[in-house]
Amino acid sequence: MILFGGSGDLAHRKIYPALFNLYRRNVIHDNFAVIGTARRPWSHEYLREQVAQAVHESWEEVDEAQLTEFASHFYYQSHDVTNVEHYVTLKQLAQELDERYECGGNRIFYMAMAPSFFGTITEHIADQHLTGTGFNRLVVEKPFGTDLASAEVLNQQIRNSFAEDQVFRIDHYLGKEMVQNILPLRFGNSLFKRIWNADAVKNVQVTLAERLGVEARGGYYNNSGALRDMVQNHIMQIITLLAMPEPKDLSDKAIHAAKEDLLASLVIPDEKAVSENIIRGQYLGTETTFEYVKEPNVAEDSKTETYVAGRLEFSKGPLAGVPVYFRTGKEMREKKTRVDVVFKDEAGLYGDKAKTNVLTIEIDPVNQVYFRLNGKIVAGGGLRLERFRYRYSEDEQAEVPDGYERLIHDVFVNDSTNFTKWEELKQYWRFVDAVEAAWQKQNAAGEKPVKYRPYGMGPDTSKIFADPEDGWIYK
Repeated sequence: MILFGGSGDLAHRKIYPALFNLYRRNVIHDNFAVIGTARRPWSHEYLREQVAQAVHESWEEVDEAQLTEFASHFYYQSHDVTNVEHYVTLKQLAQELDERYECGGNRIFYMAMAPSFFGTITEHIADQHLTGTGFNRLVVEKPFGTDLASAEVLNQQIRNSFAEDQVFRIDHYLGKEMVQNILPLRFGNSLFKRIWNADAVKNVQVTLAERLGVEARGGYYNNSGALRDMVQNHIMQIITLLAMPEPKDLSDKAIHAAKEDLLASLVIPDEKAVSENIIRGQYLGTETTFEYVKEPNVAEDSKTETYVAGRLEFSKGPLAGVPVYFRTGKEMREKKTRVDVVFKDEAGLYGDKAKTNVLTIEIDPVNQVYFRLNGKIVAGGGLRLERFRYRYSEDEQAEVPDGYERLIHDVFVNDSTNFTKWEELKQYWRFVDAVEAAWQKQNAAGEKPVKYRPYGMGPDTSKIFADPEDGWIYK
């Protein structure tokens, strides 16, 4: 593995600990080597110290002999990604390690640095022949472009050097346990499989709430915002899994084909639809926190949204025409990622006494699923809501792998199920670009994001609901 950005925060917090756990599980052991590259003038020994430190920060108890052996597989090459000569040196080191560790000519190139360099790196990987004689795979971190046009340019640059089936666009949310549980829940249970359709489902609600503000990321966030930062990737990925048709089988190709079939029917909003169905907000300050426009590296007249809520629909698929509501924001009441599938009410013997049935999938911070059903009040004749819950035990929770560990393993075994293909990404950007274009016109007309107080659930978003009697299940 050649890791571009080997001295960076992502490598330290996520990639090195994930690799170590794969090593402990014997997924990798003897026949592997990692080359970390970056501008900093590190040595092999210093990188190994950083790898060991990263592992210690992730686990309280570590077998030191095992960690030392693991870290010995790491090598460092100071590297300017724009300097062609540096790729020659990198190629020589890769060939030497390939022979030493008997890696079979298999290479993984991991882009863990600024996306602006992705095209340059892939170009030089090709023209300097860094690829091996075995398999060659490219892992690309988000953000993949800032809009459809830039994403298309980046994709073409990458495709000049790598085929689509060699590219793994990573989104760590697709590595989360309960996100990966959506398809088994839908298609592995006849109860849900039979009612997961527009005849039975009233709406779907996806919430991705963050407790913190932008912190030290003001400069980045001011050019991104909640729509690009969270909706374009994490939320759209979850919605796709919830609304896609049943694939022909469980192969990665069949699952991506089902996703593409769904996303081709994603309704792209016009300006009127954006005005009616999408709300953007900015958090205010408190006695102890900054208002967004007073955060470091944020312009005082910034119209960048720290909260977005909206409604979208698909014209095909099992949930065709069913409203899908989404929201995400910073400085909210608590950190929470959850899905609520709201089923239609049927007038029956109990009338209004029977409450709405809801299936809830909690993704963060707790892995659990529960179904809200009506039951009889004990020693009474009325009804009450009962929750039938499935929640991981402490032992099960301890076994849940980190998203990066799971996804890096999938790269090793060439399983692209939980990665984003270009045709999917393109549709996500088409939706986001339409919203952004409408917002630009609103900005020109003097409209601003709605202000909201921290530690709540964001601004009032009731207008986005198709039915005035509806509202967020998670309040």
